[in-house]
Amino acid sequence: MLGDQSVSPANVSRRGLLIGGATFIVAAALPAIESAAQPSSAPPSSTTLKQGDNLMNTTNATVADHAGFNPAPVVPLASQPAARLIVDSPLPEQLATGYVVVRYRTENLRIMPVYGPDALRVLPRIGHLHITVDDSPWHWLDASGEPLSINGLPPGPHKLLIELESPTHKVIDSATVHFEIPQRPASHH
Repeated sequence: MLGDQSVSPANVSRRGLLIGGATFIVAAALPAIESAAQPSSAPPSSTTLKQGDNLMNTTNATVADHAGFNPAPVVPLASQPAARLIVDSPLPEQLATGYVVVRYRTENLRIMPVYGPDALRVLPRIGHLHITVDDSPWHWLDASGEPLSINGLPPGPHKLLIELESPTHKVIDSATVHFEIPQRPASHH
């Protein structure tokens, strides 16, 4: 408990714990929260928690307070190292069949589907990718964190522009991958 806020069905959820406007995932901690809130250990003013109860409206409690442990505090850094995008060449086995699979990783940034100006305050930094094929006037957004996969490109040379973006769609870093889809023998039916 923090301050005079107690754990109650009005402020527990399997989706998250809302603290000062930020949502924290508590699904893994819910069994510990449930056992910590049993009647034998709960103060008379609190309510026993059951799985599925809602914890989304609290502004003062923390998961650590309810679960009975005190994890190390996370302190925002005064400055963060620059975010980087590292991209591999397409996997040759798949490329030979016309299927483009490009693995990538980021440094000092997590790929997540979170957008908007408020997401700029999240630490460590988060972002997503914009992908453009062959200088197309359009791109698509990817926030999966999984390798990029493209199918259906015609045989010949191609270019893939991968841009690491902030939650407000500002380019942080980019990489260009050049590859060639080989001609495949025509199949006879």
